Amino acid sequence: MRKGRLAWRASVVALAVVAAGLPAGGALAQPGADERPGLVIDNGVTQPVFGYADAVRERIFVTSDVDTDGDGARDVVAMDIIRPKASENGLKVPVVMDASPYYSTVCRGNESECKGDVDGDGLNDKWPLFYDNYFVPRGYAVILLDMIGTNNSTGCPVTGGQADNISAPTAIDWLNGRRRGYDKAGHEVVADWHNGRTGMIGKSYDGTLANAAAANGVDGLSTIVPISAISSWYDYSRSNGLVTRANNYSGSLANTVTDPGRRAYCAPVRTALGQGGDDVTGDYNDFWAERDYVPHANRVKASVFVVHGINDDNVRPDHFSKWWEALGEQGVPRKLWMTGTGHVDPFDFRRAKWVDTLHRWFDFWLQGIDNGIMREPAVDIERAPDVWETARTWPLPNTQPTQLFLTAPATGNAGGLSLKSGPGNAKASFQDTPTMTQANAIRHPSDPAANKDNRLVFLSGPLKAPLHISGTPIVRINATVDGEDTSFAGLLVDYSTRERFSTAGDGVRTLTDEDCWGETANWGGFAEDACYKKVAKNVATNPQELVTKGIIDGLNLDSLSVQTPLVPGQKTEVDLNLLPEDYVFETGAQIGVVLLGSYSGYSSRAKQNRAHITVHFDRSRITLPVVGGRQAAAAAGL
Repeated sequence: MRKGRLAWRASVVALAVVAAGLPAGGALAQPGADERPGLVIDNGVTQPVFGYADAVRERIFVTSDVDTDGDGARDVVAMDIIRPKASENGLKVPVVMDASPYYSTVCRGNESECKGDVDGDGLNDKWPLFYDNYFVPRGYAVILLDMIGTNNSTGCPVTGGQADNISAPTAIDWLNGRRRGYDKAGHEVVADWHNGRTGMIGKSYDGTLANAAAANGVDGLSTIVPISAISSWYDYSRSNGLVTRANNYSGSLANTVTDPGRRAYCAPVRTALGQGGDDVTGDYNDFWAERDYVPHANRVKASVFVVHGINDDNVRPDHFSKWWEALGEQGVPRKLWMTGTGHVDPFDFRRAKWVDTLHRWFDFWLQGIDNGIMREPAVDIERAPDVWETARTWPLPNTQPTQLFLTAPATGNAGGLSLKSGPGNAKASFQDTPTMTQANAIRHPSDPAANKDNRLVFLSGPLKAPLHISGTPIVRINATVDGEDTSFAGLLVDYSTRERFSTAGDGVRTLTDEDCWGETANWGGFAEDACYKKVAKNVATNPQELVTKGIIDGLNLDSLSVQTPLVPGQKTEVDLNLLPEDYVFETGAQIGVVLLGSYSGYSSRAKQNRAHITVHFDRSRITLPVVGGRQAAAAAGL
């Protein structure tokens, strides 16, 4: 059932009334009028009036419902909690939770901070990231939770499976009195300081755990902030039937996040992950369905603030776009930041604005403060390095699918790209070349080093006006193949020289100077602060730019779950979604579409069939999500 705008607005009003201690039907709290002990609100946000050095620290253990390692005992979830001392004296506080598998291995943040109990008293002294330093003084508890199978939790990681997914909901159940929790001495502990609302945040795997918890529908999860997060583990390891991360990637990642001393113990679990993932075919099966959160958007009760890099080649942007669309269909309150960087935290690509926005987001959804954030534009898009625009939704309003037809090339030359179709009986061929690199694939046809035989290139004329795309381009070709199996790839390219985002280092570099975003303490002789090195954008000037790409297994054209061999010589319709984009082709640029078979720029295990692929131009085209539709495309001269 859809929640709808009226439903969530009503729930927010109720939340604010309860949070402020007002009678039913009362007005929202005004700055300075909040009745909670000691809480101070000024200019619509909570103020840092609580101590940090005297904050209460706890380590709590809660038993889950799974036994991943098969030892006969249910796995235990461990979490480190830090909260204001005032929560011992009547202050009810919400929780900001970062659930992660990385706290003792890869660690967190740009500076790879790990958890650490420095003096061995069973309490955490090293708190990665800035959340604790910043939010605890403002009346929040912060929980850093160890995913099942990692750090102080028991069991073995299962890379996106049910045990991973229930780690955070298990803790939220305890916070809300639905499970029992214990300290290291075995004494039962209750969260009588909790106000009933939890927000989850995290980058990459951490954000993925937030997506999974929201898709679980657990009561008490009020908002999530997934950053560069996975929404489908199948899409992370596969692309439309093609293996893009081979070598039993699920088992490999599980090995990475497991503490070295337990890796041998958890080896049987990793073996089972490799078998379930099926690297042989790359097909979608029950293993991947368990790890796919998009179909469960109807269970989401939390608001969602998505942050993703449009040039993220680790967790590619289709993860946010599919999740964003599914949430919208369910009426889930949403916000989106789309950056031009790669796999980067907003704390490192837009620090001051991020801290301010996140603060207001959590104050609204967890403290019930009506600070206007939900009346602001929902979407922020980085149009050029450090140049941002806002929009009310995404894809942008007035975006319309617009067909550009691929027209046949003369031998050795580029074909055309136009609003008008060419002769329907024309055709052109190329050979699938698994060694093709992305750099060679996108060279302009006029480049003397350009490959002539292993790709087809289609070019528009120089644009007479800018052309803005917003959404997911779709390549559709009619093709025949001289074998039963191959891959089909499509690339969208901007042929123009201008300053762009650089993909080197995910688009950023770390500087030497620091700034600080919270208060400090000294526990166990360790100085816990919130001072971090600044980060700057990388830019580049290139004669061409890969805008977006996509690839599909020729055996999975009809189904991701069942393979069907191609019929040699039989014309086959291939529909290929490219990765989503929001991009402006400037005046004078040429839009390019490149067709390939396999290529190493997308897949870690390119097929070796070296098939000959013939494209027929009766209906072959690319559909671009053009802001302004066909009229805008015509104005650009297409």
